Amino acid sequence: MTPQTEPESAAALVFDTAQTPVQRVRSVLHRYPALSPAVVLLISVIVFGMLNERFLLPGNLSLITQQVAIVGTVALAQTLIILTAGIDLSVGTAMVLASMVMAVAASENGVAAPVALLMGLVVGLLSGLLNGMLVTKLRLPPFIVTLGTYSIFLALTLLYSKGSTVRGSDMPAIMTWTGKSFPVGGVSISYGVVIMFVMYVVMAWVLSTTAWGRHLYAVGDDPEAARLAGVRTTWVLRSVYISAGSIIAIAAWLQIGRTSAASPNAGADLNLDSITAVVIGGTSLFGGRGTVWGTLLGALIVGVFRNGLSLAGLDVLYQTLAVGILVIVAVSVDQWIRKAR
Repeated sequence: MTPQTEPESAAALVFDTAQTPVQRVRSVLHRYPALSPAVVLLISVIVFGMLNERFLLPGNLSLITQQVAIVGTVALAQTLIILTAGIDLSVGTAMVLASMVMAVAASENGVAAPVALLMGLVVGLLSGLLNGMLVTKLRLPPFIVTLGTYSIFLALTLLYSKGSTVRGSDMPAIMTWTGKSFPVGGVSISYGVVIMFVMYVVMAWVLSTTAWGRHLYAVGDDPEAARLAGVRTTWVLRSVYISAGSIIAIAAWLQIGRTSAASPNAGADLNLDSITAVVIGGTSLFGGRGTVWGTLLGALIVGVFRNGLSLAGLDVLYQTLAVGILVIVAVSVDQWIRKAR
């Protein structure tokens, strides 16, 4: 064995040293997808901090984290789906539907707050189950399926709520509890931000240490090879959409606390924001590569850019322009990184 392994190691060493600096950078970024968004976030914070001294004030940093909580949570659900080479355009309307079910049940129907929250969780699970069944049973592309359910969930929301907003003062205190804050080193942190971070910790552990997590990556990388290796690809896909639905339901609770209200018109565009955060965070749209921590960094990058450009006095259209450029650059970098071997 020794005479064979030594030449192999030597050959590998020669191949590694033969790589150009650019190829080495690409290999590192391929191995650590969250590295590039981390560098972008660090540079962004430094630049905006230099441009405006108010950017690094505790109050402004607190505002950024609270704004990122909703997008970050929905993006976590979107990450699971994109890791399987799918996409979910219905996450925003599914979240709004779950929030309206919670709010209307607790304020108008006299349902106890814990039961109302449970009803919202059921709505989220059913929305994920519907998407998962359509993708796995009918073999329809996730883009088409979720484009259809986007309209379905939006219509159901308007029908159920009659287009009216439920104020936080009309709901039990626990419904808006996630919007309350506590001080940490001069920065005010909401309970919603804490819940979001705990969910990221749990999902990162699940994806990195459990068989389900490894199977999820395998299905996203090559579903046919995963099937031949004994992975139940249909079950994995279905469970991914159901898991995403449960995360969306929690995001609905966070949304109620963040705005102290439940509106049928709030958050419907979160599908695009969540995809933006996932893509900027280094997760490949082709599946099989990415981390949830990259997604969190992506959501923070979007929040930092919007906040920093706002403090600079630029119109909101320029903020949207900057985010669009970030998405194109992120996808281009992903295509470049995918060529690494």
